[in-house]
Amino acid sequence: MDRRSFLTNMSAASLASIAGATTLTAKADALEEAMSDELDKRIAMPWACGIEGTPDPIPGDTRPWYQHDDPRLPKMPEAPTLIDFFKYRFAPASHILQSARLAKINGLDEKIVLACLLHDISVGNLIRTDHGYWCAQMIAPYVDEEVAWAIEKHQALRFFPDESVGYEYPEAYIRFFGADYQPEPYLVKEWEEAKNHKWYMSSRLITLNDLYSFEEGVQVDVEDFTDIIGRNFKQPKEGLGFDGSPVAHMWRSIIWPNNFL
Repeated sequence: MDRRSFLTNMSAASLASIAGATTLTAKADALEEAMSDELDKRIAMPWACGIEGTPDPIPGDTRPWYQHDDPRLPKMPEAPTLIDFFKYRFAPASHILQSARLAKINGLDEKIVLACLLHDISVGNLIRTDHGYWCAQMIAPYVDEEVAWAIEKHQALRFFPDESVGYEYPEAYIRFFGADYQPEPYLVKEWEEAKNHKWYMSSRLITLNDLYSFEEGVQVDVEDFTDIIGRNFKQPKEGLGFDGSPVAHMWRSIIWPNNFL
């Protein structure tokens, strides 16, 4: 925390608390409490939406906590659609947009294109760990069961080659995790079960269109998938996050990532 900036912009309540203290120790305690509160306000926030803490106050925003609309994020519509999330929270979302574009160029079924578009939506906006499961759960009420299943299983399938379709163990994983890295036992179990499932290839196609979708300079607009989304994603009329579904809280967490309670 920039202490000089903090002291210059300290709230009237904090100044009064420090001034009202009768001893030097009490004044120090009051200052420490004020700084702690300020630090919580600015830094104790989820990783969602790429928000970073800032040492500078938001001009004109005197709220002690950024409940609901966060001034650092675009305000979402009252009944947000999937495309709204792409525009106002997921953006730039280059990887998943490229992945869906590649699947479309490859002439894959619309369900697979949609799965490629959605397979990583939790990673930069909600949570990274076990993202296949989180993404699948987020979209399950709104898509065909095959789409959610394929997205969930792609997390495990990424670690296992499939020569029949030309999928090799990603070289990037060797760089990231080391040549001796072994997937956790639960992922091995998931792969063993998935490879004999009727929808195995749907999930495998996500990994194929996932691995080669990190191209610099390739710009893709989510509007290119408006028709596919319209035909394959059941948009709730109340808006994502407000339809009372079992996963509505996940979407609200992305809308208001800094809600304290």
